[in-house]
Amino acid sequence: MTRPLRVGIVGAGPAGIYAADILTKDDTLAASGVPVSIDVLDRLPSPYGLVRYGVAPDHPRIKQIQQALHKVLDKPQVRFIGNVEYGRDLKLEDLRRHYDAVVFATGSDRDRPLDIPGADLPGCHGAADFVAWYDSHPDTPDDWRVEGASVAVIGAGNVAVDVARILAKDADDLLETDITDNVHRGLGAKRVTDVHVFARRGIAQAKFTPMELRELDKQPGVEVVVDPEDFELCEASLAAIEESNQVKTNVKILQNWAIRDLRGEPRRLHLHFLHRPVEILGTDRVTGLRTERMELTGDGGVRGTGELVDHEVQAVYRAIGYLGSPVADLPFDEERGVIPNDGGRVLDLDDQPIPGVYATGWIKRGPVGLIGHTKGDALETVTNLVSDRDSLTPAPEPEPESFLRLLGERGVPFTTWEGWQRLESHEEALGEPHGRKRIKVRSREDMTRIARAE
Repeated sequence: MTRPLRVGIVGAGPAGIYAADILTKDDTLAASGVPVSIDVLDRLPSPYGLVRYGVAPDHPRIKQIQQALHKVLDKPQVRFIGNVEYGRDLKLEDLRRHYDAVVFATGSDRDRPLDIPGADLPGCHGAADFVAWYDSHPDTPDDWRVEGASVAVIGAGNVAVDVARILAKDADDLLETDITDNVHRGLGAKRVTDVHVFARRGIAQAKFTPMELRELDKQPGVEVVVDPEDFELCEASLAAIEESNQVKTNVKILQNWAIRDLRGEPRRLHLHFLHRPVEILGTDRVTGLRTERMELTGDGGVRGTGELVDHEVQAVYRAIGYLGSPVADLPFDEERGVIPNDGGRVLDLDDQPIPGVYATGWIKRGPVGLIGHTKGDALETVTNLVSDRDSLTPAPEPEPESFLRLLGERGVPFTTWEGWQRLESHEEALGEPHGRKRIKVRSREDMTRIARAE
């Protein structure tokens, strides 16, 4: 019988799990009678990555993606191994000893820096840090103080919209979600009355999706304010509206908000377009944000007008994009925050493919697109991996149990798929007395203890 193709996938978020799914369905492997045996590794005790720790808690429809990911990890050819940190517990040579091919799907976990004066002031926060906190990521501090009555969010994508919505929302409106008690307390202590979202380009160039945009206006006690003066369209904007239903829908929603009468709600969420942040004001901490008014150039771009506007805010949240982190033993493109690759084949310093090493998801192409878009990445990567299979160096120790023995010898308290199901049941039990579907376990130690039944 042909030995299974052994593949290790580093990262148990959507990108890694989609790659595992596509591998199990590959027609070429099936036609040649080659079975697959896949380990999906993650540094956290739990799977799902961005879906569990990067999606706002009041987005249950997006979180339902977990159901599809669950089906993949439940396949007999796929094994989840959590609480294993690549670069600390394992190195590339360890993985290559146990797997014929290794796929890195480590995602983008850092905020892209904002290179303007004042960006290092206390009160200026990265969206990635804030999202990780309100999603109860085990590596974040328990407490987060939301400063001030007026706050700014810089960015024009779905993350910026999520952050703005959470800052404006009443904390009690999140009690039906899976947030932890410390997050509810932190959000309950905020005194925010005005959230200002700043986009450098125009309304037709904004990157948020209509679903995310509409949700801003569905919050009790919050009204969305759009300044008609920001409502500028050029030839390229009109073309974009004609070519994209998403752009057309976004513009229509914003037009309706710009012309309607205000309802007088206690909290306001202001959307500002054609404002480029140029300085965060303050000496000891954030006291304001200075922006430059922009104008459209007619080709989809913008240019500065020289007109500066100061906004009184007590905190700034940067949501201008994520970056991946360097991966041990592999080349890394610091500027783009990705592993250099060609179609998912990881490249060395001479731009030559490193045999048997691949990348997929945001660490492959950068944090662009929605969660579902990583399926295309995974398909390309897996297609190339399968086409390379005859040239792969066979793993010296391909037996699945030999990898677990290695972890045991190194004292790594790894978790399993069965352990995750135990943890999942525990979280559901925590939520049941409160009429909630689940309440997350926040502590990594507690997650590991429950998953390992210790």
